Amino acid sequence: MFEKLFLLVKNNAGTAVINNPVIAAKDRDAVIIEASSSIIEVLKNQMESGKLNDLIRFFKYSGIYSTALVSSVVNRFANKLNNFYGIDPEAAHNTAEMLIPGVLQQLISQSKSGEEAEFALGNMLSNLNGNQADLSVLVNSMMVA
Repeated sequence: MFEKLFLLVKNNAGTAVINNPVIAAKDRDAVIIEASSSIIEVLKNQMESGKLNDLIRFFKYSGIYSTALVSSVVNRFANKLNNFYGIDPEAAHNTAEMLIPGVLQQLISQSKSGEEAEFALGNMLSNLNGNQADLSVLVNSMMVA
C-alpha cells in the first residue's frame, strides 16, 4: 500500500514538486516521500486517537477540501518542507496546497472504485494499524450505515 501511495503522489507531483523552482532537483524524490509519509502519519494518527468514524466518513463522503484532515496533511507536509528542506513557510504551504488535496481526492476515488486492492479502505486501515487487526468487516459495515 505504501509503495502505491508513493506512486500516486509521484504521478501528481508535476507542478507542485517536479516543476517547482523552490525544490532542488536532488530533493524531489525525498519530497515526494515526505508527502506520502505526511498522508500516512495523519491517517494513522486519526486511527490512534480514536477517530476511526471520522476517518471512514472522510472516505465515504466527498467534499474533502473543507475537512480538518486535509488541512492537517497540508500543514504537516508544509512543516516538513520548511524544516527539512529550508523552503520558506509560504512557499512550503503553497506547494502542499498544490499537491495534497488532489492526491487525497484520488486516494478516495480509488478507495471507492476498488481498482486498487491496497486502497480499499479496510485494507488500507489494516495496513496503517500494522495489520494488528483486519478492519475490513468493521469498515464495510460502517460504509453501508
